[in-house]
Amino acid sequence: MASEAGHCAALFASLQAAAPSLPYRLWIDRRARLPALEQQGVPLQRFFARRWRRLQALWLYRRLLRTGAPILVPTATWFDLRALDLAARGRIAAARAFLYFHKWRVSARRAQALERLARRQPELVLFGTSPAIVQALRAAGFAHVEQIVPVLGTAPAARAVPFHALLSAGAARADKGFAHVVDLAEHLAAIGSSLPIVVQASGDHYGRFDERTRADLQRLQRCRYPHLTVLADTVDARQYQELFAGTICLQPYGRADYADKMSAVTFDALRNGAPIVTTSGTTMAAIVEASGAGLVVDQPSPEALVHASESILQRYPHYCERARRAGEEHSAAAAWRPMVERLEQALRQARPAAR
Repeated sequence: MASEAGHCAALFASLQAAAPSLPYRLWIDRRARLPALEQQGVPLQRFFARRWRRLQALWLYRRLLRTGAPILVPTATWFDLRALDLAARGRIAAARAFLYFHKWRVSARRAQALERLARRQPELVLFGTSPAIVQALRAAGFAHVEQIVPVLGTAPAARAVPFHALLSAGAARADKGFAHVVDLAEHLAAIGSSLPIVVQASGDHYGRFDERTRADLQRLQRCRYPHLTVLADTVDARQYQELFAGTICLQPYGRADYADKMSAVTFDALRNGAPIVTTSGTTMAAIVEASGAGLVVDQPSPEALVHASESILQRYPHYCERARRAGEEHSAAAAWRPMVERLEQALRQARPAAR
C-alpha cells in the first residue's frame, strides 16, 4: 500500500469498518502517504521499496511465519502463494495464512503448479471475489476456500440530490474503459450537448498510467467540451465520496477484465445513491440488473452511454432510490464475515500459544 488511492486502501478501510476490533498491523511502502490511517492509530510498518518488493516479501513471510500471529494477504497473487510456500520450508500450520484473491489469471501451466502447491500447503485459507476464482482454487485441491465480495471503502448515508453530472470515478485505466469515457466527452462536444461530465483522471496508487491511458489523457486534454470537468489530482477519501452525489456513474469496464472481479467504485456509487451505467457480462452488470440500480449496455459506445444516461435521467429519483437500496444490502460486515470469523478463531488459537 502506497497511498489512500486505489484498491488496497479501500480494501483495508472496508475490512476495518467490518471488524474494528481486530489487532491490525500493516506492512506498507516506505514512502506511503496514509494520513487517515495514521490519525486512526493503525500500526504501520514502513518496509517495502518498490524495486525490491518481491525479495522483501519473501523475507517478511519467512519472518512472520516464525511468529504465532495469523498472516493476511489482501489482493494476493500467484507470487504470494509461491513466496509463502518457499518461505515456510515445510507445511504451514492451520489458521496461520489467509489470502484473498481479487483476480486470478487462468492457464493450464499455472493450474498444474497450483495443484502441486495445494498438496504441499493444504492448510492455507483462501478467498476469492468470484465463483470462477473459487472454483479454480478448489479444483487445484485446496480445501479451505470461500467466496467473499468485499464492500470497499466507506460512504455516508445516501441523500436525495438533484442530478448535476455524469461521473467517471476512480483511477484512469485501460481495463476500466477510460478510452470509452474520452470517446464520450469528444462525442458530447461534437453534438453540441450540454450534459455535464466529471472525469477523475488520476493514476494508480503509484501515480502510474498504462500506455494506452496516457494517449487517452492527451486526447482528453485536447477536448474542448465546455461542460467537462477533469480531476487530475488524487482526492482524499471524503472528497472522493462526495463526487457521487447527484451523478450517474459510468463504468464502461472491459468485459474480459471484469467478468469475474469487482470494482470498489460500484459499491461507492450504490451507497451514495448514484445510478450506474455499465457493460454487460461484467460482475457490476449482474448487480445493476438484479437491483435495477441503473442500466447495462452491450457495447459502451458514446451513443449507447448517452442513450442509457438519458433514459436514467427521465426517472432519476427512481434509479437513485434503487441504487441506495442496493447499497444498503451490500454491507461491509456481511461481506467480510467469512474471513473475519476465521481470523478471530485464528487469534484465539494463537494467544494461548504465545503465552
